[in-house]
This record gives sequence, structure tokens and C-alpha cells, in this order.
Amino acid sequence: MGSFLKGLGVGVVVSSVLLGGAAYLFRGALPLLLGAPAPDIPKDTAAKPSESTGAVYAAVRKELDFSDRRDFEFAGRGFVATREDPLIRDASDKVVQDLSAYGFVKGEAPATVNPSLWRQAQLVTRHGLFRVSDRIYQVRGFDVSTVSFILGDTGYIVVDPLITAEAAHAAFDLVKQHVGDKPVIAVIYSHTHADHFGGVEGIVSRADVAAGKVKIIAPAGFMEHAVSENIIAGTAMSRRARYQFGSTLPRGPEGEITSGLGPALSRGSLSLIAPTDSIRETGQEMLLDGVTFSFQLTPGTEAPAEMNFYLPQMRALFMAENANATMHNVLTPRGALVRDAKQWADYLTQSIRLYADKSDVMFAAHGIPRWDRDVITDFLKKHRDAYKFLHDQSVRLMNAGLTGNEIAEQIKLPDVLARKWYNRGYYGTMSFNSKAVYQRYMGWYDANPVSLQSLPPVAASRKYVEAMGGADAVIAKAIAAIEADDSRWAAQLLNHVIFSDPDQAKARSMLADVYTQLGYRSEAGTWRNIYLSGAQELRHGVAAMPATTLSPSLIQATPTPMLLDFAAVRLNPARAEGKKIVINLVLSDVKERHLITVENGVFLHEQDVTDAAANATVTSKRADVLQTLLAGVPVLVKTAGGAIQMEGEASAYADLVSLIDPVDANFPIVTP
Repeated sequence: MGSFLKGLGVGVVVSSVLLGGAAYLFRGALPLLLGAPAPDIPKDTAAKPSESTGAVYAAVRKELDFSDRRDFEFAGRGFVATREDPLIRDASDKVVQDLSAYGFVKGEAPATVNPSLWRQAQLVTRHGLFRVSDRIYQVRGFDVSTVSFILGDTGYIVVDPLITAEAAHAAFDLVKQHVGDKPVIAVIYSHTHADHFGGVEGIVSRADVAAGKVKIIAPAGFMEHAVSENIIAGTAMSRRARYQFGSTLPRGPEGEITSGLGPALSRGSLSLIAPTDSIRETGQEMLLDGVTFSFQLTPGTEAPAEMNFYLPQMRALFMAENANATMHNVLTPRGALVRDAKQWADYLTQSIRLYADKSDVMFAAHGIPRWDRDVITDFLKKHRDAYKFLHDQSVRLMNAGLTGNEIAEQIKLPDVLARKWYNRGYYGTMSFNSKAVYQRYMGWYDANPVSLQSLPPVAASRKYVEAMGGADAVIAKAIAAIEADDSRWAAQLLNHVIFSDPDQAKARSMLADVYTQLGYRSEAGTWRNIYLSGAQELRHGVAAMPATTLSPSLIQATPTPMLLDFAAVRLNPARAEGKKIVINLVLSDVKERHLITVENGVFLHEQDVTDAAANATVTSKRADVLQTLLAGVPVLVKTAGGAIQMEGEASAYADLVSLIDPVDANFPIVTP
């Protein structure tokens, strides 16, 4: 793609090379802000940590064993070197990643960061090349994810090449410098999220893959899910992802200090080369450059297509993103389909049975390796038990009649699980995940009739404020709640005031301060970012993020019907009312035919179908159609130049395009 996702930002536009224009389109599996720095937002004169925030920190220090330094030993074991220049740049000399950006994360936690999250940030931001075992190396801290290099007889097998080509290229340079300048023989994508495939063109060329010099290996269903996940809802997901990853927050003790899963995403070029080989069943083996890989398929866990693998010659187990140094998300705050916590736990049980007893080292796509069979087995069992407990107890309480919100208030891991650092909620949380389990089984409706048609936020807030005696009375109640250290209730009260009157400056300032305190207290990097992003927007408004571009290779990989689906969900029914438009669409370069019909306010499309009675037949290369249909390029520009040719009603296609709404990834969240 042009200048550049577990990240984080804004809706993504199609590459100017392919589509032109400056309209948002969609992003793939991981909504991240790629390419442009955060806008220039004034630095907050944020609220100072309150006494109650300090009390939260004291409780955390009492609950957890901060003298346990084994993870730090694991994080540092095998360190070889890191880049001399911490700035990774793209071809235009723009910085896409600054490895020194988290240099402040050292020593004791400051008064603005939960000490448990501070500890996690110290672990996940350590960067450089590490020797995991004979023939296995990792580059960590160059991106939100980790890239692994397995040394074969003549070259490297690369696993999960980060999110951008620039970061992956920098990682590979470090490996070649310190391990050996050898070619890449194969690339393995462990799953379908962009931070595990996006950097592929930074280490191999499309030509070498086409020529058979490099294999690309992925789980069955990879391409379908890699290009489809989140396309339809990508605009909303991307906007929400700004909050989850704190993409507009300043980095520092009062702002973003990772998402809890890894450092911030690199902002370079996203790429995708389609797999040449698919793994279709657990137990399938493959010999790559003298190294035997035994694969375990785990679909529907952390990703819809995902796999672990075992290296018998090295007694090494790779767990993809199924076993992390944090509780993961069963539902991401940015939004996605709910994952299956039970299936996740079941596949971990299978991993234990298949591999634990014969593994001396375990490594993964995020976080740190673990060594020693007993350590690995204990980790996998207790991490598995956390997901199983989450699932089973959420369902038990659900069957006892509790709603998602009620379950979240009650559920808590047993101490034997909760006090394990890798089960802490740095990225996903028990609270959020338990609601996701409820949602997976029950949906949004809690069975209370009042919820069937409850008032929308603005209307409800106005009535709440009126019923409580007006804005001043509600603000007074919020002040009392803050003084009583009831921040959650204060936030709800102030939120009602703002949604009843967004110009209430006092309420906005107070709620921003409440969110700041809640952010400071949060152990989850995601929750911290969400609270602090909300505070930022209350103080400064929504930042108008600049448009970025989506990689041509990802667009090329997206089937035309998926792109037409995205047009369908942008059809404006008011403008389409009473209209019937039928278009035969002929895409000459890809040899495709699609019948598009707009009728009854609905956009329909069928492949390999034509209608002799259509209003018009449109013949064009695919890119020219996408430019006009999805990226705002005027139809006249393409017809005048001959790029789009029409038979039949000359205005029919322009009429169709006029019904497609632009998308806005800068919509408000904490204000109406």
C-alpha cells in the first residue's frame, strides 16, 4: 500500500494507483491507522492522579508478586543485538517506526500508570534480535507482532512477517547482519490478521513467489478471511480502533503506553502475497529446507483461520496467537464477530496433548518465549483454564438468569489463575470477554421487555436530565459521586448531561477528568487507551484523521463481489426511493460479468449473470469501476477518456453511482 492495523485508526482509502480519489473505503482484518502521523492535538493539562487512583495501585501491588522476575529473564534471554538507528524509515524517508519511543518505560511505575500495565509495557517494548534456540530467532519490538526466523539448510523460513514491509525489511536486515545473509525459502502466515502477513513484501518479492523460489504457507481459508474480515463494517471498526489503540494519544506516562499486547503498530506499507500452499488438517507435515513442520489447525479461536506448529527436530512449539502473555480478546473493543472461548480452550487442550511433553521451548506471534517442558505445560494449562473458566462460568450465570452486564460484575478468575501474569487483562479482560460470551449465545437482548425498544441515547439522556431536575442538578450529583469515589456513576451522570446538551462545557471537562482517572487506573492497555481517547475528544473534539491508502496487493486480492457488497451497504435509501436501475457490468481485464440491480432501496449483484433488458451495459477495467463506484471519481472523467464505455442509457451508471454514500470515519463517540 502507500504509506501505512492487534491496530489504529481511521477508515482506509483504496490506493491512488488503483482507485484514485480521497474517499474512505475499508480495511481488512485489523483496523489500523497506517501512513499518517496523529494530528497535532494540544497536549492535555490532564487531571492529576487522585488519592483513590493511588489506592488502586496499592491494591495491585499487594495482590501481585512484583518480585517474580522470570518473565524479564525470558524477555532478555538470547538477546543478540538491535538496530543502531532506532528510526525505521520508508522510501520517502518518513519514519514508520521509532524503536526508542518507549524509552521512558523504565524504573518504577509513575503515578499515572497502573503498575501491572507498566510492568507489561516493559516486557513487550523490549526490541531487537533474540536467539530462541538453535536455528530459531525472533525480532521483537519492531511492531505490534513478532516475526520469527527459522534457519533451514540453505535459508530462512519466516513466520508472521509483521504488519508493514518497512518493519519486516528492517527485521530481516538485522537477522542477515548477525545470523547470516541467506535467502528466504518460505513464509508462514499463522493466521489472517494483517499484523501477521502485511510485511511480506519487505522480505520476499512477488516475482520470486510466482517463480516458485519461495513458498507461502497458510491455514486453509486464509485468503477468504484475510480479505473479508471487517470489510463490511470497516468504517465503524476503524473509528472505534482509534480508541482501542490510542492512535491519537501522545505516547508517555499520561498517554499511550502500548495496547498491552505489543508496541504501537508500524506505519509503513501493507502487502499481501497469496499462499502457494494450504494446511488443511491437524497433523499435516511439511519439510521446508530440511526442517520438519507438524501443523495444528485451530480455526475459530483468535482468528477464523489460524494454526500452530511443532518442530520435532528442535523440540519447539509455535503457538501463533492462541497463547499470549495476556488474556486476549474474545470480542475486540473495536468490534468484530465474537470468538468462541470454549473452542479456544479446547484447542489449547489439544495442543497440550499433542506437544507439551515433547517441547523444550515455546514461542509465539506476540510476547516472549518460554523454556522448559514443565514451565510450558503449566503455562498452557493455566492459560487454557482461564478461557475455559471464562466460558463456563459466564454460561452458568447466564443460565441462572443474569444479563451480560450482571455477569461482568460477578465473574472473577480464581486466584490460582488470576495471579499468573499471562492471565492478566492487559489486552482482553474478564469483564469485556464475559459479555462477549453472553453475546455469542444470547445476542444483545437481555429478555427484559423494556429493552425491546428502549430510547436512543440522546432522547433518553434528555429525559433523564429533566427527571433529575436539570443539568445543574445532575452535575451536582456527579460531583458528589466523584467525591465518594464512585467514578462509574459519575461518568454515567455526566454522559447524560452531554448527550442532552453537548455544549455543556462544565460537564465535558468533568467527564474528561473522570475518564482520565479511570484510564490511569486501568490494567488493560486497551481500556486505558479508550478512556484517555474519550477524555481527549471531550477536551479537543474529534481529530480529523487524514486519509491513508490501502495496499494494491490487498485490493487485488479482494474478490469483486466483496467490493460490491461494500457498495451495497453504502446505498442511500432515500435517494434510491422509487428508482430501478439495472446494469450489466463487464470487467474486461479480469474477465468478469456482474449484474447490478437497484430496486426497492436495495443494491443487489450477481456474478456471471446478464439481463438483456438492462438499462445499460458498462464495460471497463476493474480499477476504473472501483474508482467511480467507491472512491468518488466522477463517472464523466472515465467516460470522457474512454476508460468506461456504455451501451444503452448514457446516464444509468452515473445515476447508480450517485446513490452510493461516502463514508465518514470521524463520527463522534463521546458526544452525540
